Amino acid sequence: MSSAESGETLAELGEFAVIGRLTARRTQPAEVVVGPGDDAALVSVPDGRAVVSTDMLVEGRHFRRDWSTPHDVGRKAIAQNAADIEAMGGRAYAFVVGFGAPVDTTAADAQQLSDGMWSEVTRFGAGIVGGDLVAAPQWVISVTVLGDLGGRPPILLSGAQPGDTVAVVGDLGWSGAGYALWHTGIHEFDELRRRHLVPRVRYGQGAAAAAAGATSLTDVSDGLVADLGHIAAASGVAVDLSTAALEADVATLTPAAAMVGGDARSWVLGGGEDHVLVGTFGGALPDGWRAIGTVLPGAPRVTLDGASWDGVGGWESFGQ
Repeated sequence: MSSAESGETLAELGEFAVIGRLTARRTQPAEVVVGPGDDAALVSVPDGRAVVSTDMLVEGRHFRRDWSTPHDVGRKAIAQNAADIEAMGGRAYAFVVGFGAPVDTTAADAQQLSDGMWSEVTRFGAGIVGGDLVAAPQWVISVTVLGDLGGRPPILLSGAQPGDTVAVVGDLGWSGAGYALWHTGIHEFDELRRRHLVPRVRYGQGAAAAAAGATSLTDVSDGLVADLGHIAAASGVAVDLSTAALEADVATLTPAAAMVGGDARSWVLGGGEDHVLVGTFGGALPDGWRAIGTVLPGAPRVTLDGASWDGVGGWESFGQ
């Protein structure tokens, strides 16, 4: 039995022994010149620019360890950061990870967290090039990601134009539905429950949107209405969503909503954490994308069939 399997803790092993185990036998992408093990990593910047984003997950706020396995948490940490790079029209290729945890955390749990991260990065050919390990009162995972635009300009929030089509790729409201199922202790609708723990990011769709001429792009992290509100505000336009175009999303979630006493439409419009891409296009949509609304002239706002949405507005980082 290995030390990790025997339940040795991070304190018993020590920082460098744990880091050595977590980084051993990993394969890095071609952009990584020097990986973990030195004072810093060295990565190439393919087109002379790097897209950079960072995000944190705090136990009890962004995940619960009685719901998620360490492997789940690792996958989620990578996926939500990679989605930010996709939302710029780029491809994530290198991650730096900081992990804070209580000293009695087992090495096996840390290994599973790392394995989950590597499981996710290999889905799109990226690598974890370095990081840090510290003692903390609870689990905290901080991830910084570098991305490549392939020579293209970034897709910004500020580019939407009146007449553009609003389109999305992926499932809306599934994470919100999954959260409600977990919260009420209902052990049905397994895929919805899983989608709350680990978002399904459509890797490569950011580049596909860029190639199709997307005028603005973001990922649905706070909620569809909230995130489209960022595009509306940055672009100085109005966004009008179509009830009919979102009806299939609502219908898919209606059985779960009936079971928990929830509102499927609220999950679709305000649930958040799906990390699917939504953007605006002046021409034809990429394969797999579907139209859900229109960009209009006027004061920045998001409406539903021309009317204000007065339901759940989306996630607030400092909300209760």
